[in-house]
This record gives sequence, C-alpha cells and structure tokens, in this order.
Amino acid sequence: MLNVATWIRPKDEKWFRRAFAKHPKVRLCNALSEKVPIEKMDGLLLSGGPDIAQEFLQQPVPDPSVLDKDADPKRDRWEFDATKQALARRLPIFAICKGMQLFNVALGGTLHLDIPGHNAPEMRDHNIQPLRTERTATHRLEKVNSSHHQAIDRLGDDLEVEAWCATDDIIEQMRLRDYPFALAVQYHPERGESYAPLFADFVSRLSASTAKQRRSAAATDTVRAPKY
Repeated sequence: MLNVATWIRPKDEKWFRRAFAKHPKVRLCNALSEKVPIEKMDGLLLSGGPDIAQEFLQQPVPDPSVLDKDADPKRDRWEFDATKQALARRLPIFAICKGMQLFNVALGGTLHLDIPGHNAPEMRDHNIQPLRTERTATHRLEKVNSSHHQAIDRLGDDLEVEAWCATDDIIEQMRLRDYPFALAVQYHPERGESYAPLFADFVSRLSASTAKQRRSAAATDTVRAPKY
C-alpha cells in the first residue's frame, strides 16, 4: 500500500475518491480525521481549500477583508509542517489550487491576494480557461477548470512556471526544479476524467520513491550487518 498524506475537506472527498479509483494501492491519509505520521508516508497531496490564514502569509495584507473568513489556521499549520517534512525526505508532492498557493508560500513566495475574472461559477467544473504552456512541461493542457480569487505573485525558491492563463498570464502550473517530483497546479484535476494522466504520474512517482527508499534501507542494513 502507498500512503499519501493529505488534508481534504468533506465536500471534496468524492472528487479524490474518483481521481484515485484507478489506483487501489494508494491510501489517502486525511489529517482532518486521523493522525498522519509523515515519516511513514510515501507522498504528499496538498488539496484545495480556503485562503491561507493571514498569520502564515509572508507579505503585507493591506486589506484583510479580501481574505476568506473561513480560513483554517490549524490546517495551514499542519500543511506547512507536512510540506517541510516531505521536502526533507524528497517525497513526491502534488499540490492543487489552494495547495499550489501554500506550496509557493512554503518556499518563500508571495500571492496576489485578490484577482478579478478567475472565479466565475462555470470555471469551477468546466474546462474553459485557455493555457499557454511551456514546451518542456510533461503535462500540457489546452484548457482547464480553474476557479480561484488568489494567485501566485512572486515565485518561491527553485520553482519554475510550466503554464499560464493565456488571457492574463496568471500562473496555472509550476514545478520544483531539481526535485524528483513536485507538481503544483491552480486548476482542479480531481474534477475531470481528462486529468487522469496527472494522477497516474503522481502515483508512479510514489512507487518509484518507495522502491528507492527500500533499496537504500536494505543497503544500509547490509553495511551495518556484522561479518562473521
């Protein structure tokens, strides 16, 4: 079994159940409802949710009224700590919507705290937002289902942009440079069948990472074994 640390709201559980239905060996360990020891996890999934609480933002907030009233500092504290531990262990990381923003802030970046034109109701579930994608991106999508009122401003350390909104250059996809696998997207791949390759890629990286750690542990045990 491949264990993935995450924090998922009840209303989003159905989407992620569907997204991982083709990967029965993956167990999502939801920190909202259970204790999740990162040292025993094979990867980290940062999902969507309310705005990051003001206390965790590394930037001035001139107008706090633009931030969601239902921000969850407890969740943010867990996710920032989980991200730090996952990076230290070089675990595969997949960050979605609010998760992408949190990942950026965790790496020292900042956010546009309120943007126009990206949170119309039809943008939540329908692939209507056109993208401009880097040629080097593994996953290249023409249109996505992206609904949000905040966005990446200054990139965090070692992050590279893979795709922008074609109409206003809002960042929609990025990766962590020189890292086994850390993909962050502003859109919601869990809500559409066309995004299955992203989840398949993430799961394949989980398997590869777990196999590598097991080989490393076996090699260490061999070195430590007494010779007779």
